[in-house]
Amino acid sequence: MSWPEGRGVEDRSLRIPSNDEIAAINARHLIQTPLRPADLLFVFGTRMDVAERVDTAVGLWRDGLVRWSIVSGGVTPGDHRSECAIIKAAMVERGMPAERILEEHRAQNTGENVIFSLSVIDAVLGRDSIQSVICLGNTWTARRYPMTLQRYWPEVEKMLVTVDTFATPRALWHTDPEFRRRILIEWDKIEPYKAKGFIAEWPVA
Repeated sequence: MSWPEGRGVEDRSLRIPSNDEIAAINARHLIQTPLRPADLLFVFGTRMDVAERVDTAVGLWRDGLVRWSIVSGGVTPGDHRSECAIIKAAMVERGMPAERILEEHRAQNTGENVIFSLSVIDAVLGRDSIQSVICLGNTWTARRYPMTLQRYWPEVEKMLVTVDTFATPRALWHTDPEFRRRILIEWDKIEPYKAKGFIAEWPVA
């Protein structure tokens, strides 16, 4: 199964969305879920906005909202360390116990984040011990994180927390050219990825 992250959608992302499309993206893509204590925090790897992701992860831990965390992300150009190694080290430096953070160092895309992490979770915790997961990632990727998790791990409850460094409020993403470009790239992936079986609908009615 191939995961062509970003290919074939960049040109379309330069368009100016209609008011109807803006409303649909705000309602269906930039989903915000109520948070309650979860068994696992799933930190999707990144090279962007790392500090914000780390701050949020550690905050969720300190607030008693997560028991365990897994950080997933492989080596990408520009650093010999994996995304997992960079993010976990920062989380530990901020005070989260290293023994509570599981590691996945191979993934190169969102599908691999989930597929490779499930084997780690099974080996260390047992998948059956996890009933609820908070997904943490970029605002513009939004529901594609839990949709990917839904494809491979449908039985767990999924919540979503997203972060970014844009000064523009999320509901006004379309007014910032770079914010708009990133969100439209992700929005345009959803239906093709569903059709190919990479992701599954979430939330489920």
